Amino acid sequence: MEWVEVTAKTVEEAKDEALDQLGVDESEAEFEVLEEPKAGLFGRLRSEARVRARVAPTAVRPKVERGSRRRGRKDRADEGPTGGSVLETPAVPARSGHGGAGRSANGGLPPGDTSPDGRVERRPKPVSDKGDAMYDARGPVGDAGEVGEGFLRGLISAFGVEGTVTRNARDDGDTIELAVEGADVGMLIGPRGATLSALQDLTRTVAQRKMAEGQPRIVVDVAGYRKDRREALERFTREVAAQVVASGVVRVLEPMPPADRKVVHDTVNTIDGVVTSSEGEDPRRRVVIQPIDPA
Repeated sequence: MEWVEVTAKTVEEAKDEALDQLGVDESEAEFEVLEEPKAGLFGRLRSEARVRARVAPTAVRPKVERGSRRRGRKDRADEGPTGGSVLETPAVPARSGHGGAGRSANGGLPPGDTSPDGRVERRPKPVSDKGDAMYDARGPVGDAGEVGEGFLRGLISAFGVEGTVTRNARDDGDTIELAVEGADVGMLIGPRGATLSALQDLTRTVAQRKMAEGQPRIVVDVAGYRKDRREALERFTREVAAQVVASGVVRVLEPMPPADRKVVHDTVNTIDGVVTSSEGEDPRRRVVIQPIDPA
């Protein structure tokens, strides 16, 4: 597993951000503190903490000695959700008023926007001399929200998409959410949010190059997809965890991106009688939900 490098105001915040990117619990990660935060004059932060992390190598998970697990691998592979096979996570349904008519049920590109070979046919909108909201790499340094907003507005304009960008502060005070809304923004989500994840990574990278130190991290959402996806994953995880507790049989979920795996880990951590672990390597890394044997 490759290392990820993160900067934040404190070492703990940097570790939390790294866990968000890796999509695992702290017990499943390895950390290396590259630089401690340094204080400047008048209590201002001169430099941030810098941490790198990776998923710790895991041993092969032990088999659960249950009668239902004595069946052959081939039989288990053909079973439904009650037989221990890989479980698929739910798709996120479209929501009216949030670009639902413009994207498929799983957040993919809207019908008619792709050619037979899957390429996007929508052509970028040229930028006019009158100053469409394009990101200016030579512009002055601003805060993370301002830089992220400008970049997203320019990207939407370049793709010819009608949409707005709203800046919202999270309750934790360390996160800024940039919410993209519009009737035709589904193309910015992609299958299972893959395009949205890439868009968020790109926005964060642009902001980090231009923003001042000690800025909140950026989360990008499009048409409420992240909220809908999180709620669907939480419901799905509780259902699977209840099955694991009742049957004592391990459940292996389908491969997920780091953000989705973290939702599953966090949800299971609130449920008694089950624990989670991760196995495999990205992009095929998946979450395993297994029962806790009574002492």
